[in-house]
Amino acid sequence: MAAPPRHRDNPLTRSPIGLAGIAFLGLMFALCLGTLPWTLATVGDTAVPRYDAGSPREGRLPPIWVGYDARDAARATAAIPEAELERLAAEAGVRPDDLLTAAPEDLPDSVRAAWPRFWLGSDTLGRSLGVRLLAGGGISLSIGIAAALISVCIGTVYGAVAGYAGGKLDSVMMRVVDILYGLPYILLVVLLAVASDALVDEWISRSRAKQTWMEQRVVEVAAERGEAVTRSQARVLITQDRDLDTELSALAAQRYPRREMSEGTRTFLDVATLLVAIGGVSWLTMARVIRGQVLSLKNQPFVEAARAVGSPTKRIFLKHLLPNLIGPIVVYATLAVPQAILQESFLSFLGIGVKPPLPSWGNLAADGLSELNLTRSHWWLLFFPCLLLGLTLLAMNFVGEGLREAFDPKRGR
Repeated sequence: MAAPPRHRDNPLTRSPIGLAGIAFLGLMFALCLGTLPWTLATVGDTAVPRYDAGSPREGRLPPIWVGYDARDAARATAAIPEAELERLAAEAGVRPDDLLTAAPEDLPDSVRAAWPRFWLGSDTLGRSLGVRLLAGGGISLSIGIAAALISVCIGTVYGAVAGYAGGKLDSVMMRVVDILYGLPYILLVVLLAVASDALVDEWISRSRAKQTWMEQRVVEVAAERGEAVTRSQARVLITQDRDLDTELSALAAQRYPRREMSEGTRTFLDVATLLVAIGGVSWLTMARVIRGQVLSLKNQPFVEAARAVGSPTKRIFLKHLLPNLIGPIVVYATLAVPQAILQESFLSFLGIGVKPPLPSWGNLAADGLSELNLTRSHWWLLFFPCLLLGLTLLAMNFVGEGLREAFDPKRGR
């Protein structure tokens, strides 16, 4: 009698929430990353990118599907170009001021059709929140993925070297990891981000070179008069004498002019520094995981056989150890990406991450927080950035759980 056919289990379909997370992330990647060329492109003949385009007259308008109250209707009507508003008023047989004070239900359909329409509302400067969410999502996802890749690469190499070398080198490398674990993680990221901003500002302003030259100039003038003045005394004299400070500052500005840096270059440096700061301090867990895996693999017979036949260390790692580390690396990477995105959003929320006008979900949420008040809250400016950030992080954690189901043999059927 033939045995019943064996049911083949696809490990990638073991977790329904993992499939749901993959579907949602695919949608977010397509919307945010796929539209980056469109959201970052300039509008018309202007040099303003689309995510930063808008008019303050169209500011703080709610989503069009929510419905406008009297104040929103008056603001939307006032945003209509003056010539167009006069034409609409003439067609309705009223004055333009009457349209601004009319109730929403009393306005003609032609006026309603001329209102600015924002599906997710507009911010205080009249910029479309939907466009800024797409651009901010693309930037947040890009920084999160890049920072996670940096942390995965550093952690994999560091852990593999420590685990394969063993002995004193392993002990020293792991003690370094323990020390870094004892330091506040977010504090390290903040310090790195602030230090990089200070270095860029110093390179542009050259303030240290100017201050050094001013102090040296005071010392030289005092020496010509036969007086002995130290650098610290010169610093005090400059601080106390306002006229001397003004005169020397003008001369120093001529000698050390301010360096020019384009806005695009400054933005690129800020983003690059941010992802390096996040990825450079989030590899510790990865290093420990990889070290443990390498310690268990390097004593396996196939590794000992490769070592016995004289295979170089590089070949042993690439051909024998790395393929067996793919599972833990992939699972950890899916868990590192939401952590990196959360860190970027948190730093941008504090104002030391992505700098406006370049949007990210973090600084969009920070802008929306100030719009909540007891008299009139523009809730959409805070709700939608937080909603997209929360759903994306939740979906990534679902994907990590699904991958763990797929790669863990103990969870197989």
